[in-house]
Amino acid sequence: MLQAVSKPWLKSYPPGVSAEIDPSIYSSLVELLEEAFRKYASRDAAVCMDTRVSFRDIDQLSAALGAWLQAKGLSKGARVALMMPNLPQYMVAIAAVLRAGYTVVNVNPLYTPRELEHQLTDSGAEAIIVLENFAKTLEEVIDKTPVRHVVLAAMGDMLGFWKGMLVNFAVRHVRKMVPAFELPLSGGRSVTRFNMAVAEGTRMSLRRVSLGPDDVAFLQYTGGTTGVSKGATLLHRNVVANILQAEEWFKPMLARLGDKQIVTVCALPLYHIFALTACYLFGARRGMMNILVPNPRDIPGLIKTLQSQRIHMFPAVNTLFNALANEPDFKRLDFSELVISNGGGMAVQQATAEKWLKITGCPVIEGYGLSETSPIATINRPDLTEFTGTIGLPVPSTDLSIRDDDGREVSMGERGEICIRGPQVMAGYWNRPDETAKVMTSDGFFKSGDVGVMDEGGYFRIVDRKKDMILVSGFNVYPNELEQVVNLHPGVLECAAVGIPDAKSGEAVKLFVVRKDPTLSEEDLAGYCRENFTAYKRPKYIEFRDELPKSNVGKILRRELRS
Repeated sequence: MLQAVSKPWLKSYPPGVSAEIDPSIYSSLVELLEEAFRKYASRDAAVCMDTRVSFRDIDQLSAALGAWLQAKGLSKGARVALMMPNLPQYMVAIAAVLRAGYTVVNVNPLYTPRELEHQLTDSGAEAIIVLENFAKTLEEVIDKTPVRHVVLAAMGDMLGFWKGMLVNFAVRHVRKMVPAFELPLSGGRSVTRFNMAVAEGTRMSLRRVSLGPDDVAFLQYTGGTTGVSKGATLLHRNVVANILQAEEWFKPMLARLGDKQIVTVCALPLYHIFALTACYLFGARRGMMNILVPNPRDIPGLIKTLQSQRIHMFPAVNTLFNALANEPDFKRLDFSELVISNGGGMAVQQATAEKWLKITGCPVIEGYGLSETSPIATINRPDLTEFTGTIGLPVPSTDLSIRDDDGREVSMGERGEICIRGPQVMAGYWNRPDETAKVMTSDGFFKSGDVGVMDEGGYFRIVDRKKDMILVSGFNVYPNELEQVVNLHPGVLECAAVGIPDAKSGEAVKLFVVRKDPTLSEEDLAGYCRENFTAYKRPKYIEFRDELPKSNVGKILRRELRS
């Protein structure tokens, strides 16, 4: 029986926002997407490199690609990995996989071979749609994975014939961004170009698949206490609920724009749950146009892209807000129609929020969530204009409870673990019932691992982290994973990884190492980490020590290293 929760936050809700949403209005995420494709067929769904793609285009191309995937004989629920930056092909691929009755496995395209192998193997992915720039990484591990079908996308695939040819030539031969690769065809494996798969699929019919709210839509991989990443199992109903929760929360602000099409900046990567839900899926529900940014690190390029657009919505992490706010050219853009700047993924810093408000006239509305919550759990009122330092209020149909180590709810204002219950909370970790049991309470709450407090107005504030997770620019880094891999280096006796404050990324990874080989250098170890970890996981600092602090039973005390 579910425990009742008092909801003091409801008295702080903005006018016009309901306390509950009804995710049962859609049987699946596919039903929501297909309704959007019909309703907004003539609207632009995305613009990328000055090329526009309509909802009708996404509809037709995803139906063709979905039919092609079905022709490969994959069973309902089969996992299909997607490994691309923000391109129109990604939007097509997500819809294609879901409409074909399969499960999307989002993959960071900058993963190392080791990281990619684990995710493909753990998920059981039978197919992958990958940008050719990253095919070399796939080549190194594909024989050790269950992948049997590869779809190779190129940067210019959806930019039109002539522009596509020019972009592909530049990417391959001028900028040399596509390392040479050769994917093996042994064992009945197929390798097909993206546009060829779509062309073949147009001669087929997408078979309707009976999907329900409890079918799996996404496996969103996140770190774990076991040292390996694990897939948060997001059902169709979880994701539908979070889209409707976001829509309900921002309803008063969006109403200010009337019937005007909303333009949102999609600079966060679509493989990350924040952009996936906030930009693409919520965007489809509202008929928005996403400005797709393949490389958000190119700040001058991003500013140039924004010069030609009148933007209304800008989801980002603190590091991106801060980088833009410190660029003189950014201040010259037109922000007259910007009504929502939503920050998440990491803590929004007060200095950044104040700079952003001064430049744009639009406050950064901080929220909080995790891959396990699809992701939005709390968010500040969109009509606030001052920095609060809180993560806001629980979104509609969501309960939060602050609990002690024994699972008892603490008194108002006391510290405890933030626990979340709502229709957006995952079904569990993929094939890891033991890990699921660690984070789910008997009354249906997900234990976030973050320590927080609630005030009398129902606002929540994070004050500490119960687990040792490191948060680098919105990405979770788990010390156990780093330590397991670094300890495999023959020159390392033992090590420990901790997070330390960093002005740019919120936190940075610092690695403490006891040498086995006295000649082991910082350069050697940094090179080893480059081979084994994607950029945000790599230690920014490496410190060698004669010994590490330990408890009576020999456990390394990371807290002492942090202090």
